[in-house]
Amino acid sequence: MTLHMILALGILILMIGLIMSDKMAFGAPPILACLLLVVTGLSTVQEAFAGFVNPSVIMIAGFMVVMAALMKTSLIGKVQASMLALVNKGGYKSYALLLVVVMLGASLPGAGATGYYVLILSLISTIPYNKKMPTSKLMMPLGFATNHPLIPFNVALFYGVTVSVLETAGYHGGLSMTKFAVVNFILALGFLAWSLIAYRLLPDHPISEDSFMDEVAATAELAALPAWKEYTTIVLFVLSVIGMMLMNQLGNASFVIPGLAGAILLFMNVLDFKEARDNMGAPVILMMAGVIGVADALANSGFTAMIGKVVADSLGTNISPFILILIFALLTSTCATFTGSNMGSVFIFAPIAIATSLSLGLNPVAAAVAVVVSGWNGGYMPIDGMPAMILGMGKYKLPQFWLFSVPMYLIRIIVLCAGAMLIFPVN
Repeated sequence: MTLHMILALGILILMIGLIMSDKMAFGAPPILACLLLVVTGLSTVQEAFAGFVNPSVIMIAGFMVVMAALMKTSLIGKVQASMLALVNKGGYKSYALLLVVVMLGASLPGAGATGYYVLILSLISTIPYNKKMPTSKLMMPLGFATNHPLIPFNVALFYGVTVSVLETAGYHGGLSMTKFAVVNFILALGFLAWSLIAYRLLPDHPISEDSFMDEVAATAELAALPAWKEYTTIVLFVLSVIGMMLMNQLGNASFVIPGLAGAILLFMNVLDFKEARDNMGAPVILMMAGVIGVADALANSGFTAMIGKVVADSLGTNISPFILILIFALLTSTCATFTGSNMGSVFIFAPIAIATSLSLGLNPVAAAVAVVVSGWNGGYMPIDGMPAMILGMGKYKLPQFWLFSVPMYLIRIIVLCAGAMLIFPVN
């Protein structure tokens, strides 16, 4: 390894260690890591702090302002009451039903839709602590459930990437979108099975002493919003969610729609400037923005490409097809987790996996499907957007997060590879 690789890896390990130790406030370790990137010469100031102008970070920061305003409306009270009614009917049954409902809801926007997971995580934050169904038992499984549509008909993005890497590697045998969707369905079932088993392993604690519901209650005691302000806030919230969900169609505009909505709410005096500022600069936003610079430095050092070459050279010709696909899926998902670059990791490892399959006389479609989908199914480290939000909003310690996310990760990748080989035989 080069010196740059060693330094980048060392800073990443230090950041993870500080997050685990809780020696610094949440969101502070990534900022320290960014400073170290500049001091060591791995990144310029602009590169190290690029996360603070990252479109996704700006989008979520704006949406946090919109959510703070929504918490002042009576709608949240009604939504909370509905969720509470379900929670109070019976812990485990309600938990299972909520999982299925969230996974069904994910079918429309598709896996990993930013607007959808931010919406679900924010709604979970509105549920006050209840011994029968602690919100800490909901935040992780329901958050990750947004990445697993139970009816995966909206797979166009992943399907297109898979076709692209296959054709780039010289394979032109075609790929059935229906069969591709079935693989994603099998993956969703694997996640659902683990989440149902893991219920008793999830921690039991209040999410926050100053949670959203505390803010709602305090606001309600002071004064209710006029009807026109409530309706306008709800409309702006809906527009923000739709804008984020239509990211592929709207392009760059979708990233700033929540911010524009927040500006209107500020102008309407639904929020004061301090409230808007505090929500835009929430610790979870600092975490998301800070880790991007670290991820970029690790990728730019050549570490990811080096790992890919070493694996390709060491696999040999007598390896089991399942193990071959599993190795590349683990590498792709792990690199995506640590670098934050899902697409970049896929385009590094998928061609190698396809070429290796072809050289062994195997049909490469299963490898391509598993590797591409695995790029969006890491999440066992709180580095990417959704895992970072889950860790922060759920007030989890890192070991608590790992107790759910590491087995979830391994089960998903194994089920994904098995499903890909079942639907797309390699021989």
